[in-house]
Amino acid sequence: MKMKYLVFAGLAFFLFQACSLRKTADNGLEQRLSDQLNVLVQATDDSEKLPRSWTEEDGYKMIGIRDWCSGFPAGMYWYMYDLNNDAQWKNTAIRATEKLDGVQYYTGTHDLGFMVFCSYGNAYRLTGDEAYKEVILQGAKSLASRFNPVTGTIRSWDWGKWQFPVIIDNMMNLEMLFWASKVSGDSRFRDMAVTHANTTLENHFREDMSSYHVVSYDTITGQVERKQTHQGYSDDSAWARGQSWGLYGYVVCYRETGDPKYLKAAEDIAAFIIPNLPDDLIPYWDYNDPKIPNSERDASAAALVASAFYELGTMVADGQHYFDLADQIVEKLSSPAYLAEGGANGGFLLKHCVGHLPGNSEINVPLNYADYYYLEAIKRKHELKK
Repeated sequence: MKMKYLVFAGLAFFLFQACSLRKTADNGLEQRLSDQLNVLVQATDDSEKLPRSWTEEDGYKMIGIRDWCSGFPAGMYWYMYDLNNDAQWKNTAIRATEKLDGVQYYTGTHDLGFMVFCSYGNAYRLTGDEAYKEVILQGAKSLASRFNPVTGTIRSWDWGKWQFPVIIDNMMNLEMLFWASKVSGDSRFRDMAVTHANTTLENHFREDMSSYHVVSYDTITGQVERKQTHQGYSDDSAWARGQSWGLYGYVVCYRETGDPKYLKAAEDIAAFIIPNLPDDLIPYWDYNDPKIPNSERDASAAALVASAFYELGTMVADGQHYFDLADQIVEKLSSPAYLAEGGANGGFLLKHCVGHLPGNSEINVPLNYADYYYLEAIKRKHELKK
């Protein structure tokens, strides 16, 4: 009996030590991330604009509130506050959010989910301030103004050669409409989101569940005008971040509706992504780039996949598979290969992201949305542990 007690005591001590070491390691990472982001804040906080990216040659790329990435810095800081409960980050997040004042009335873009919900949405979630809620509701109204009942979609761009372009990225903006419907009681927001998700599911995906980037519609007939890419390698290729947008978007749709076709879509997209990931699980910028393995990685696509997998894992019976992959991706993103050294990278967290390679824009640089979804993935990981 004494030996049995000693064995159990030893096991308990081992588990306690292991948990303590993991907690220390996690806290160490969070402190490192906080210190690193503080470099970014010190360099950019006094500007009326917001940091989108950085290069050693050109310094910071600062943007106004109508840039699609304008909401991510505030969102990053809110997530940092969420992770460490440090009032400094709350105050920093408030200042970055206040810089966006007025963006909720802008109707010239589909990206209002990124711009409003990633900033004001997290602000309202963490503070309960009713003023933030009103901003989000107005943002949802502005986004809803872009819905076309003939095409059954929300228009993405107001420029280019397309008649009514819809990009796969637009799936990310539906979350704000679902939220607005629940909070306001107005079912029209939800109906628009569901209709857009259904139309996209019907027209954006190939047989293997890889996605086109752009689908343009005829506004008279509602039929598809053309399918192609804008930021990927070719019209028939699988642009990595686009696949991540789709995965994440249908995870959200299933969470908000419980419709099993959205869960199937998310799992089918995951089934395309997983075997196409390289050994370290950080995607190349386009899964079909013929230059692979001598091609650019996109850490932003990886951060999105990790965050989506943490939530997808809670929705299925065999979710541990997704949890394990998400853990491995976060671990790799947190390694020296992708996480910047202290004080480097302009204070941004992740290295090796790709914005728009065919446009020769933001190649192998940090990007604020990569950091946003990386922090979100870490937050979700912690929530699952609890």
